[in-house]
Amino acid sequence: GPERRSNAGCALPAAVDIQPACLGLYCGRTVLSVNGSVETYGDCGVCPRGQRTDDNKICRECMGSPDRYDWLYLGFMAMLPLVLHWFFIEWYSGKKSSSALLQHVTALFECSIAAIVTLLVSDPVGSLHIRSCKVKKLSDWYTMLYNPSPDYITTVHCTHEAVYPLYTIVFIYYAFCLVLMMLLRPLLVKKIACGLGKSDRFKSIYAALYFFPILTVLQAVGGGLLYYAFPYIILVLSLVTLAVYMSASEVESFKDLLVRKKRLVVLFSHWLLHAYGIISISKLDKLEQDLPLLALVPAPALFYLLTAKYTEPSRILSEGGNGH
Repeated sequence: GPERRSNAGCALPAAVDIQPACLGLYCGRTVLSVNGSVETYGDCGVCPRGQRTDDNKICRECMGSPDRYDWLYLGFMAMLPLVLHWFFIEWYSGKKSSSALLQHVTALFECSIAAIVTLLVSDPVGSLHIRSCKVKKLSDWYTMLYNPSPDYITTVHCTHEAVYPLYTIVFIYYAFCLVLMMLLRPLLVKKIACGLGKSDRFKSIYAALYFFPILTVLQAVGGGLLYYAFPYIILVLSLVTLAVYMSASEVESFKDLLVRKKRLVVLFSHWLLHAYGIISISKLDKLEQDLPLLALVPAPALFYLLTAKYTEPSRILSEGGNGH
């Protein structure tokens, strides 16, 4: 009697329906129904939008919120079109600084409104908060590269946004930026840019029609790489552009900086970018260690101003000539 009972007890687990293994790094089973503590799962496949697989290959709703680094990344992606707008407005406006200033303000307005609308339409709708999944590794950005082929013939497509919504929210933001620019800027430029020639008026808008597709492709292909590299990209680019601007404007001393307000505005905007890069690298996890790093922000500009007079090309050439 007891032996038969123990045998039956041993045989019980074998009677449980064991589902075949869910292959692939990002394939999972959707939860069909929940009855108390018992969940019923569907077939192994792609997770619905707004979900990603857990350790047991079950699709779970993304209920977290972006951490500080995620927000800094989104801030960087939001800044890219704004900085490019400003650059091309400045580039094509020439000496007409009054019309350029109004265009700069309009570009800032467009990008700010686009960012707010993007957050409002993201889940949860109507709130400036967004729910997201945590980024665990680089492959989370490229789930399309990890579709399994169990029999080496048929491919199980499990491509979904594992980093929801960090990948697609950038595309939505760029779309709103483009729509707002096309609605507002042509009217403004037509009204204010009287001093510019007819062909020059809309050149900054034409430039945007080129760089928005480029930014979209950049996000589509390099989104994951940008996520990990953007703090260093900010630091390197802001250093290079500051040096190029100062040499092009022939700034060699503090007096040269104070002559024109525009130079000071450019300098302070570069300092803000430096600070953003330093904050993104350190993440300000330990405030007492990381905040003093912000004292390094003016260092490159000061170094340039202190050494500019020694690196003047004409001086080097004349000293070289004297040496001969």
